Amino acid sequence: MIKKIALLLILSLSILPAHSTDWGRLLQGALKAGAAMKITDEDLAEAVRSEVKQMDAKNTVCGASSPYTKRLKRLTQGMTNANGIKLNFKVYKTTDVNAFACPDGSVRLFSALMDILDDNELLGVIGHEIGHVALRHSKKAWRSALLRSAASDVIGSRSETWAALSDSYLGALSSVALSAKHSRQHETEADDYGYDFLKKSGKNPWAMGLAFKKMKQLSEGKNKSRYDKWLQAFSSHPDFDKRIEHIRQRAKRDGYGVK
Repeated sequence: MIKKIALLLILSLSILPAHSTDWGRLLQGALKAGAAMKITDEDLAEAVRSEVKQMDAKNTVCGASSPYTKRLKRLTQGMTNANGIKLNFKVYKTTDVNAFACPDGSVRLFSALMDILDDNELLGVIGHEIGHVALRHSKKAWRSALLRSAASDVIGSRSETWAALSDSYLGALSSVALSAKHSRQHETEADDYGYDFLKKSGKNPWAMGLAFKKMKQLSEGKNKSRYDKWLQAFSSHPDFDKRIEHIRQRAKRDGYGVK
């Protein structure tokens, strides 16, 4: 790990033009790179927990008497934890269409999304998102973001212009774990985990396939631009047809009725 950090510093300094060096920023970059390599699940959860608290304060959270909250509570009954991570659910009252799950176990659904999905489709989305959390996919994304930030600090130590850009980047760093795009392998793993999670929770796991079918329909519809942000975050890899067929075959083998 130390060799990698040293190499990062040496390479960065050697390729930049000579300027007065901000050694404080340089040291910050080295420390951040070291921290990235040692980040734990609890480190990540604590950082994201703070971000979720701020988001909850900035958004209109549906209260206990809201039909959205009651519906979500009914659907997620029995879903208390995922691989040891305690889950908590809330709904944001908004016209935006989105949903996300965070490394600390916070799951947030947008009311506009709930308006367009039926119960089974909504469960499919929830199961998939929880899969990314339970399988610690966000931890890898967070570590990568810290390493990129460390590199920015190193470069920033030699350039005032880049330093300003680096500071701007750092302001958005903590949101990486909330909006990270995952690899093809991670998407497939989250699909399978979501399927198993729904099954163990006493839900119909074919809900995952139904969610993908609805998302495919939305992605091909006339008003698809309204759903672009959600679809891009949820469905970058692999394509819908392959995912639907994969879940369909699993559901058939397990004796669930599928269409």
